[in-house]
Formats: sequence, C-alpha cells, structure tokens
Amino acid sequence: MPAYTIQSLVMTTGHDAPLTTTQDLIDAVERVRPFARRTPLLDLSDLAGRSLILKCEHHQPAGAFKIRGASNTIAALSPDALKRGVVTYSSGNHGQAVALAAQRLGVPAVIVMPTTAPAIKVAGVKRFGGEVILEGTTSIERRKRAEAEAASRGLTMVPPFDHPMVIAGQGTCGLEILEQLPNVGTVVVPVGGGGLLSGVAAAIKLTNPTVKVIGVEPAGAAKMAASLAAGHPVTLDKTASIADGLMPVRPGDLTFAHARVFVDQMITVDDKMIAEATMWLFYEAKQVVEPSGAATTAAVLNGLITGPGPVVVIVSGGNVSPETLAAVDSKRL
Repeated sequence: MPAYTIQSLVMTTGHDAPLTTTQDLIDAVERVRPFARRTPLLDLSDLAGRSLILKCEHHQPAGAFKIRGASNTIAALSPDALKRGVVTYSSGNHGQAVALAAQRLGVPAVIVMPTTAPAIKVAGVKRFGGEVILEGTTSIERRKRAEAEAASRGLTMVPPFDHPMVIAGQGTCGLEILEQLPNVGTVVVPVGGGGLLSGVAAAIKLTNPTVKVIGVEPAGAAKMAASLAAGHPVTLDKTASIADGLMPVRPGDLTFAHARVFVDQMITVDDKMIAEATMWLFYEAKQVVEPSGAATTAAVLNGLITGPGPVVVIVSGGNVSPETLAAVDSKRL
C-alpha cells in the first residue's frame, strides 16, 4: 500500500460506535484489491468550463463503487460464515456487488430487491449467481425481508451502507483520489444511505483535512441533509427521484455519525439537473452513467460547488439501459 500521511485520530459516535480509523482503511485496501479496479480520473474541465474531474467508479466490475464495501465485508468473514452464505437488501448496485464478490469466493448470495428494481439490475444479480427476492418498494421493507431470510437460513447480512466494514471498503476510493491527485481541493460524493460519503470523507479528512468533502442528494430524497440539520438521523415520509440508487428514506446511524464529523457540506439537485447531467455525460463526455451516478456532475454543472479546485466528483453507476437513457433524455427536454 502507498505511504499515506494519515493523522492519528480516533473518534466515536454518541453511542460509542467507533468511526473508521486509519488501520481500517489500510486493511480494506488489501482486502478490496483482488476485487475492485483502480478506476481512472477523467478531466472534463475543458468541456464543463470549470474544474470537473470524474472519478470513474462506473468502470468498476458490476458497474459501481459498491464492489469495494461488499468485497471488504465478505472477504473478512470466517470460513463457517462463508460456507453458509450471505444476504443483503438493495435497489440494485449493492446487490450486484454482493453477488459478484460472493461468486468469486464461491459463496451463496441472496439479494432482496424492490419490486420496482430496474430489470437491468435484477438481471445483473442473476448473472453473478445471486438469488433474487423481490420485496416491497422501500429500503425498510426489503431490509426486514433480508433479516428474516438471514434468521431462517443462517446467512450473514451484508448491509448496503450502515456497517463499519462496508464504510471502510468504500473509503478506499477516497485514498485512491488522494494518491492520483495529491493537490485535489474538493471531493464531491453522491449520497444514498451514506456509506460512500462516510468512507471517502473519513479517508480524506484523516489524510488531508484541508480537502473539502461535499455530499450530493436528490431534492426528493434529501435524508442526510435533513438529518444533519436536525442533529439526528431523520426518516423521510417518502422519497421520489429518477436517481433510484439514492433513495433510502433514512441514513444509517453510523453513516450519519461519519457525516457529522467528516463532511463539510450537503447539496441537493433536482431531477431536471440530474437528467441534464446524465445526458451531458453521455453526449459530451461519452460516458454511460445512470442518473444516480450523475448527481455529483449535476451539482458542478449548475454552479453549486464553490469549494477550492481541483474538483473531483465521484461518478458511479453504469447500470443503465438504453430505454432508461431515452426516458431520461425525454425528461431533460
């Protein structure tokens, strides 16, 4: 692993649950390495007319950053737990990542997905050997079903975001950015449940606290912004957005604790901004990205990022069908 200058810093939540540490990140790098790609940085500043550098996590196996957290968690399980198998609940990308990591380790995987899950993501889970169960439309409904499956089958839960191993695994993306662009000024992160935000923010702030970390949520699913404003995790009555991967109704307790300590700012973008950014990436940058992965680019293109440059935005989610792109293009217009 590269030699990072990481501050010695141990922080805890109000419930004495430890936040991600330097050692957690170092260990995660070694576990994740056999599963995840070191994704490139793509400088689009000339096209955008302002600082905009993509961290291309949509180039990962299974099409998203989720392979980092999933592989870090599953690879650390005991032989007995691996033999019994794993289960998770996901709108799509985390489920595919769990199925892929489990397949590579020869581990059974059960993925509970919403009845509204995009067909391309359901097919992806099945392609990687995962067993798909469709349950409800909210993260709470599918979590309850996943917990029931875990209890009845003896499976180990691999949560989509609110778990220390998942968060540390996602943090390896932040370490890569710092190594690839040591003078980065701002890192912009898409926020669903907050696992990526938590891991990346911890990795960056523990390494170079002067780098600004900004989270971006859809206006129709701004649960982390609402929670930080309230001072505690908030459950939204409902969420609605074309960014299907960013729609949990509540951040995790652990992800909220990380965001409160490590994140500088939360920003929201509406669906029109997301649609325009998705198609801008497609037409101008020649990048195929689902709406969830384009939210960070939307924030930059609309002048919402005022932090210092260079600005790196994490783009994640390459699992989008031609039909969805056509529908997004229509919404943009």
